[in-house]
Amino acid sequence: MNTDPRTFGDIVQMFLDLVLLLVPLVASLALLAFFWGLAKFIYNVSGDEKAVGEGKNLMKWGLIALFVMVSVWGILRFAYGELGFSGFGVPFLPTNK
Repeated sequence: MNTDPRTFGDIVQMFLDLVLLLVPLVASLALLAFFWGLAKFIYNVSGDEKAVGEGKNLMKWGLIALFVMVSVWGILRFAYGELGFSGFGVPFLPTNK
């Protein structure tokens, strides 16, 4: 991919590639937050009610973030496939051409 955008399509392509790189990272953080909340909930289920509430809240927000990230990934897949942008692969990696 050319790193010097010449058209609006190139700028959109660069933006989509950047978002595509960030989606797995943010989804991983959301999954980690969910499991951290699950651990807090299980560890404190018979003890501190405040910690149990915090664990439930963290699990809830982790699931919401996972849903949003999977939705963004689906929207990007649609944009790549239906709107005519180049392949839906890992961006910015050199190819053997």
